[in-house]
Amino acid sequence: MINPLSSSHMVNMEFISNAMILSFSILLLLPSASYSLYQKPKNHIKTAIFVTGSFEMGPGSIATKTFENIKFPKGHVGIKSFYAELVDQEGNSIPSYETYLHHWFAIKYHQNITMSPNPKLRRPEDAFFQRNEGTCNGGILPHYWGFGVESRGTTSKIPDPFAIEQGNPTKIKNGYEEKWLLNIMVIDTRGAQDKKACTQCRCDQMNLPKDFYNVTRDIHNQKLTTNYKGGLFCCQDNLQCKQIEGFQGSRRMVSLRYKISWVDWNIYQIPVKVYILDSTDKVRSNGSKILHDCLAEYTIPATGGGGDSPHVQKANIPMEKGGYLIYGTAHMHSGVVNATLYGQGWKDFMYINTKIWNRKRGWK
Repeated sequence: MINPLSSSHMVNMEFISNAMILSFSILLLLPSASYSLYQKPKNHIKTAIFVTGSFEMGPGSIATKTFENIKFPKGHVGIKSFYAELVDQEGNSIPSYETYLHHWFAIKYHQNITMSPNPKLRRPEDAFFQRNEGTCNGGILPHYWGFGVESRGTTSKIPDPFAIEQGNPTKIKNGYEEKWLLNIMVIDTRGAQDKKACTQCRCDQMNLPKDFYNVTRDIHNQKLTTNYKGGLFCCQDNLQCKQIEGFQGSRRMVSLRYKISWVDWNIYQIPVKVYILDSTDKVRSNGSKILHDCLAEYTIPATGGGGDSPHVQKANIPMEKGGYLIYGTAHMHSGVVNATLYGQGWKDFMYINTKIWNRKRGWK
């Protein structure tokens, strides 16, 4: 993998529930190093299934939840795969056409062992994210694993002898412990007047409070204007998509079930690094310094004339060093035709192309 631009970033843990992404790529890269002496690992792959706490949902409801200190493999391990899906109170998989998994993100953080259980008494240095190696700015996209509704059918298996190293005691500051959290957004589309607009968080398809634009602040703590037509701020916890008049549907308890496979770390494992890249990254330079501005979400410009035409969102992202690409995938929402990742010599740039089908009006 490529050397990190930043290995960690202190950030308010509450931020993760307020701003998330709409399109990104996950890359696993191996530094330019020899691994020709690979031998068959002597340890076996272990697998465990965990379930988050449950939350209640009804037709059209939106749930945005963060589960801290989730169950995760203990010790110095190498993660081989991470899979997740929504289940009901009976443990049955929930159909995506009924309940839409907008996103789930697994985020590593280090927590002071003396941190107060009272949030009002916590200090900024008591808990901070351990970011992936990607190029995004600030607290945007700090996760290691994350997908959306495409989780079903998308493999996350990392081939031998590679693994994502976690729990290395030499990388955990004295007096701290390594923990993980899951941030998820779930949208129940049953009875929605416009299911697609509902899953896209269109503000005009939500039952928003009357004072919504007067009290809502964006990620820069600026007042949200009426020009904000849709996005995560219109899909806040406990909001609801507009319903078909007279629709009746039951309420149910929902959880995220996740399965992790791993191996105990030893000399046979070769570590790879995780890079999250964002197709909205507005890369610019200040002299020799490269600056990144990942927007996480954006509005597609409206097209003139009739007919459909694709909108292409492209980011050219310079990388400091090259490496071997071990695994890559993309997270996309409805309306996207495809996403393509390619390199210019692999040591200089990585390009992300996201092609989105735009039906006359601007939307993400």
